[in-house]
Amino acid sequence: MARKSFSVLFFIKKGKLLKNGEAPVCMRITVNGCMVDISIKRSCRVNLWNQAKENSKGKDRMSVELNHYLEITRSHIHQIYRELETSGKVITVDLVRKLFYRVDEDSKTLLQVFREHNEQSRKLIGKDFVSKTVQRYETTTRYLEEFIKKEYQLSDIALNNLEANFISKFDAFLKIEKGCAQNSAITRLKNLKKIIRIALENDWIKKDPFAYYRFKLEETDPEFLTMDEIKIILAKEFTIKRVEQVRDVFVFCIFTGLAFSDVKDLSPEHLVKDNKGELWIRKNRQKTKIMCNIPVLPVAASILEKYKNVAECTGKLFGYRRYWELSSAECLFFVWEGAKHRKSCCTPWKNLRE
Repeated sequence: MARKSFSVLFFIKKGKLLKNGEAPVCMRITVNGCMVDISIKRSCRVNLWNQAKENSKGKDRMSVELNHYLEITRSHIHQIYRELETSGKVITVDLVRKLFYRVDEDSKTLLQVFREHNEQSRKLIGKDFVSKTVQRYETTTRYLEEFIKKEYQLSDIALNNLEANFISKFDAFLKIEKGCAQNSAITRLKNLKKIIRIALENDWIKKDPFAYYRFKLEETDPEFLTMDEIKIILAKEFTIKRVEQVRDVFVFCIFTGLAFSDVKDLSPEHLVKDNKGELWIRKNRQKTKIMCNIPVLPVAASILEKYKNVAECTGKLFGYRRYWELSSAECLFFVWEGAKHRKSCCTPWKNLRE
């Protein structure tokens, strides 16, 4: 029978000093020749660290507290190992690490619940969710997975192991590592908050990490197009057919007030005429499900006439084209480049409605 080996070692990372000049203290767990390094969220001045004794040689209060924490942590790891030996389980360094972070087979984990939510939401696309919303949740899940691996050296984290600083750390990760602006980061945090609410309702988590967290949205002041600028876009001739179609859809959105996602699903059955023979769009808005009645102005009517044959062939007013696979912002980038606009690429629904 092969001899089992197990050890715990504390050391400091001298090459990665913190802003206060101290070195982070790490713990190395070794099981049968396999090892893993774990950050224990403690630090020590380099000149005070005694590697032979694996603790601080200082006599001040901070050093005493650090040594006490190291002693407790070492004892906790050894207890985990002894319990695994008693249970007869196959002991691996990854299993010891997970149990140190209180991630066991019986506890619900954050990414597990998030993925279950995403899977259910994807099945409800077209009923309770739209595809874009589900994609947003899936992206947040991917960002969380990267964050947990970077911050905790884990593939997942137990819900009951989430603390208030988890939220603030994830917020910082989104802004620093993913380049999210304030409002974009809040969108991701709201996705996470929904998952936490589900966990609380099912009693999978005892404390709400969002209990004292407040969202602070930044006020934005987007620029809107003038009528002269819209005329420039309308007059521009594009050599790429697909970009021309994107331009036409965008202008149609301007003169109807519909969102890009609403225009995507427009079909001839949504066009109705009133008693005076005027053409109207009658359709439930995709996001709010509220019925809207929109008069078709001359510019919009001319675009519908341009795509009349497409509608007859596909059953959709603007057909099934590849540009639907892109977001409205991505599509409009091509239009902006072609029209040589200097304004930021924003959809000016509000300006046109006013």
